[in-house]
Amino acid sequence: MNLSDAAHVLAPREGAPRPTILVVDDTPANLVLLSGLLSPSYRVQLAPSGAKALELARRQSPDLVVLDIMMPELDGYEVCRRLKDDAGTKDIPVLFLSALNQAEDESRGFECGAADFIHKPFNATTVLARVATQLQAKSWRDALNQRNHWLQTELQSRLAEVDQLREATLHVMVSFAEFRDEQTGHHVRRTQEYVRTLARWLSAQPDSGVRLGDEDIDHIARSAPLHDIGKVAIPDSILLKPGRLSAEEMGVMRTHSMKGWEMLRRAAERLGQQGSLFLHYGMEIARHHHERWDGAGYPDRLAGEDIPLSARLMAVADVYDALISRRPYKDAMSHDAARAYIEAHSGTHFDPQIVAALGAMHGEMQRIAREWSDDSLALPRAGGLA
Repeated sequence: MNLSDAAHVLAPREGAPRPTILVVDDTPANLVLLSGLLSPSYRVQLAPSGAKALELARRQSPDLVVLDIMMPELDGYEVCRRLKDDAGTKDIPVLFLSALNQAEDESRGFECGAADFIHKPFNATTVLARVATQLQAKSWRDALNQRNHWLQTELQSRLAEVDQLREATLHVMVSFAEFRDEQTGHHVRRTQEYVRTLARWLSAQPDSGVRLGDEDIDHIARSAPLHDIGKVAIPDSILLKPGRLSAEEMGVMRTHSMKGWEMLRRAAERLGQQGSLFLHYGMEIARHHHERWDGAGYPDRLAGEDIPLSARLMAVADVYDALISRRPYKDAMSHDAARAYIEAHSGTHFDPQIVAALGAMHGEMQRIAREWSDDSLALPRAGGLA
């Protein structure tokens, strides 16, 4: 069988795009011979040196490289190694075509990352068959990679939809609790960003002992709006009472932390998401954000670092925002006065390290308060709802 007959027998199917083959050899006669063999079926690029081959491959990746070994300056082994070390060319199959015929020559070629090895002098039908096999295998790998990329994109899209649904559901739940408590929705966003700011600063301090990754900080901040979710279970007669609560009423009000924890625990149980960081931190914050550093808080009278870090962060963020916000029963404090109040209770009510974070980031805390100010809202009070 002559060269033209072999090329015709092993040609790609009609209508398919012509793959590109880069042929690398320092002998011009070999380049001419291989070009004549391959060009009826493939788009052929020729490189007379290893350096030229690397230049062409990096400029526009071929589908296959047919590579001689014995070349000056850069031999075929080195060219193959460099192709495989480059993220842009590492997936191109390399077929060695060489006069070297010892077993160790082949082994060295495969160690460099070659897909196949053909000895010179070569049989035309063998070369075309091996080329077709490698191109078909690459086509399958490319299709699989594209499929995997599409699946990954679809997965990310679906996860984003689930995340948006979760955020929307959370917003509705928290908004319901806040409407009943006559507070505004921006309290949620402010405390969320305060928690994120304090956590980032604290984690960045080498001597703080706190090592939170970006994912943990994000989950803690996202869970922050759940801190008062238990208030939906508090009777209106207590939750909306304009005056001071009695000791008995205060006892009922304080149950919101355990009620919120129980609501989230049941949700996690029903959803099978006990391992979810979002719900884990949400339960911590809902239950423990009223604990005190000195152990005088509630519901479990935890003290110091026995209080979960997420809840300690929330305690500072929640009190800070409450102090600088206007309520029906009080005027708003200035930022400096709120900061002074929290610093005065460092080591008793609040974790001293988080108080230090508040001091270090007080400018950012004021910026968040301005950006998410309640002044732009015109929400009706609970008593005005139909």
